[in-house]
Amino acid sequence: MRPLTLAALGAASLTAAALVGCARTPAPAPTPTPAPAAAAADTQPAPVAAAADRGQRPALAPPQPLKLPPAVTRTLPNGLKLVVVEQHELPLADAVLLVGTGAEADPAGKPGVATLTAELLDEGTVTRPALAIADQEAYLGVSLDASSGWDASRLTLHTPTAQLDSALALFADVALRPAFAAKELERVKRERLTDLVQLKDRAPDIADRAFASIVFGDRHPYGRPLEGTERSVRAIARADVQRFYRTHYRPDNATLIVVGDVTPDDVERRARALFGSWEGGAPAAAANGAAAAASAPARGATAVYLIDKPGAPQTSVRIGAVGVPRTTEDYFPLLVANTILGGSFTSRLNQNLRESKGYTYGARSRFDMRRTAGPFTASAEVTGTKTDSSLLEFMKELRSIRDTVPAAELEKAKQYLQLQLPGAFETTGQIASQLVPVVLYGLPLEFYDRYAEQVAKVTQADVQRVAQRYIDPGSVTVVIVGDRKSIEGPVRELGLGALELRDLAGQPVAVP
Repeated sequence: MRPLTLAALGAASLTAAALVGCARTPAPAPTPTPAPAAAAADTQPAPVAAAADRGQRPALAPPQPLKLPPAVTRTLPNGLKLVVVEQHELPLADAVLLVGTGAEADPAGKPGVATLTAELLDEGTVTRPALAIADQEAYLGVSLDASSGWDASRLTLHTPTAQLDSALALFADVALRPAFAAKELERVKRERLTDLVQLKDRAPDIADRAFASIVFGDRHPYGRPLEGTERSVRAIARADVQRFYRTHYRPDNATLIVVGDVTPDDVERRARALFGSWEGGAPAAAANGAAAAASAPARGATAVYLIDKPGAPQTSVRIGAVGVPRTTEDYFPLLVANTILGGSFTSRLNQNLRESKGYTYGARSRFDMRRTAGPFTASAEVTGTKTDSSLLEFMKELRSIRDTVPAAELEKAKQYLQLQLPGAFETTGQIASQLVPVVLYGLPLEFYDRYAEQVAKVTQADVQRVAQRYIDPGSVTVVIVGDRKSIEGPVRELGLGALELRDLAGQPVAVP
């Protein structure tokens, strides 16, 4: 309960007195004295504003052009690229050391090496043990984080500029001199193995991993799990992590992005001092082509893959196929089309399955665009008893998006994309994150300056063209994870395609 202030006590006393007075017999009101005409005019009640019409949606303001501070680029003699954006509103800075290789370069048979390598960066260097790194982060008031995904690994830093020198020294030590201590590797592996065991009980995670495995196949890097498997994690040795680091964490394969209360000259001076001795070498681009060299299985007729999770009250649904790379010329038409289909709360999938039917808390779709074609996925966690009905609604929306989109719906989706853009650039950390795909996929540095303009150019014909080209409900993979006993029969009766049983890893299982 909030403490009662003196002002609140006074207000309470007045209220109590008023209530007591209401209980008494009111005294005769005094005869009012006529006021002068001027005074009477001054006390006239103000005109009452017209009540807002709550049944009418407010009109949206037109999108304003987003003009970002310019990004200055430089390159050190060892090949390390710098991208610097000045943002002087607050004495803060964010840095991202972006390495252009991720889990697609995991060694054959050992998925999980890239993510373990990144996770171990701040678990001790040759000069600082893990606890010393954590202590210095707390002392300086900074945060460090490392991660790896598809196409890239990154080390991030958030710091007050008053601590920039010390923070960058710690940042460089973690990036350039990781110890990969055997005891830390074993501890992180144990944690990873625990996570993988827990994952077996989470239907959404099971569905995601199985969907990737089935769509891309085990031979394609994108078909393997980022975190690895229990078998592969146990097999990863310190030498594997060290080899991955030496091969891919190189200045010629990295970009240092810095955004905040800095100048390009200051950043370059500090980068030369801290990263200038980082050894270069042969370009690592060949290793980055691992995903490009592999090929996903050819699309066939729609097929359904059922993974049994006995007693599950809900079913995880994943529907999709191989999509497009990030460099596609259809990026903006696909962005708009997917916003209409499943990329926003008011999208067709969510309005249908959640708002109209009540089958799920949320349905969505996305094109995960990577260096090479990533997956297109429509997904939801649905009530188990409505699994078959949900699949029918998914398929209906996948077919419908291939028709001409109404002009009003198209404009709403375009405004949604245009008006939300500035919110992604409110902090130095957000600006640095938004620059990652620009750097990683070789996009123009002024990409976001023309974003709203490019969205505005998308037409109804564009949306229909890309939907018909990339979204084909007659040739998709459907993965469902749920209680086989209750959902298999109704799903088979839909006749969407051949139904196969798979295990928790997405591998074929014998029919009992």
